[in-house]
Amino acid sequence: MTAMENGYENAVLAEGRTAALLSRLREQEGRPALVGYLPLGFPDLERSMEALYTLADSGVDIIELGIPYTAPVMDGIVIQQASQIALEAGTRVGHLFDAVRLLRGHAPQVEVLVMTYWDPVVSYGVDAFARELSAAGGAGLITPDLDPGQAGQWVAASDQHGLDRVFLVAPSARPEQLAAATSTSRGFVYAASTMGVTGTRATVGERAEKLVTDTRAAGATHVCVGLGVSNGGQAAEVGRWADGVIVGSVLVRPLLGDDPWADQLKSLATITRELASGVRRARRPQVVPDHPAPMLEMSADSTARGSKMPSTMSMPGDDEEIRNDVDDAIRAGTISDEEVATVHKLLDENPGRFRSFKDIYEMARSATISD
Repeated sequence: MTAMENGYENAVLAEGRTAALLSRLREQEGRPALVGYLPLGFPDLERSMEALYTLADSGVDIIELGIPYTAPVMDGIVIQQASQIALEAGTRVGHLFDAVRLLRGHAPQVEVLVMTYWDPVVSYGVDAFARELSAAGGAGLITPDLDPGQAGQWVAASDQHGLDRVFLVAPSARPEQLAAATSTSRGFVYAASTMGVTGTRATVGERAEKLVTDTRAAGATHVCVGLGVSNGGQAAEVGRWADGVIVGSVLVRPLLGDDPWADQLKSLATITRELASGVRRARRPQVVPDHPAPMLEMSADSTARGSKMPSTMSMPGDDEEIRNDVDDAIRAGTISDEEVATVHKLLDENPGRFRSFKDIYEMARSATISD
């Protein structure tokens, strides 16, 4: 084991699995984590695993795996619909542990937190639930309706089985409530960026940053923000002052339609990559070469399709500004999912080489049409 790996293992023991991951991302990559939510068993168990694998393969750092519940009063309409579909497909708590085990086997670098209302855990048996989740490789629980002051049984079970426990705070929380959530949580504290139920918002709530500041002042080392982020621009905005960006409804929505399943997974991958790109540029300093970059070499396949490199692309560009323009185009509905994926791929593979959004968009559009 290397010194770096040994340090990470020590951090896991000291502060919990998700906290160790958040610290590593901040220290080594200078960025927050992307936390992506999907409900277990939606639209059925087999396709649910395919969707979870897609999340893991498209850039999420932590998967928030939801247990469908009959009374999801704290969830928005999109997640409520998905949970109902999962329940009607026969999904039960007992299916959770195999799903976590499979997911961890597929993507061991991705931590898995289970999001659940407290009743299903009590019905299953708190200690039995904790023991099986730990054995499956799960990192811990997010419990939105469990008061930290009434969580003694869960604190004991999570301590015994080495699991994280994540409690929620809202902008309306009083100082003593922030202190209770902070002192009882292990891993991170979940900050709700807007009041009310979950669901994508047009803009990020203005109170979110203050809530993060207040939660840190109450003693939290790591604070992740959810309940509102829906695109890469918002992910970058929140990621500038949060340790993690939690996304849910916008990931569930592509899987609710009537399109072929393969197309739905493709849409899920596209939005996940956009969000992952957002968190990866949240704190990264913009580096622009002080001399013109060489022209890109076109592959034989691209030349055969007739793709041409705009002459302006021999000049260095501002990748972050281009990505912001992409986010604006997404919000305006003037760019397709395929074009977004192509633009981000070109930027990732050729940093600093595009002069403007117009240049790279024309190339992405040409490639998409040719395909």
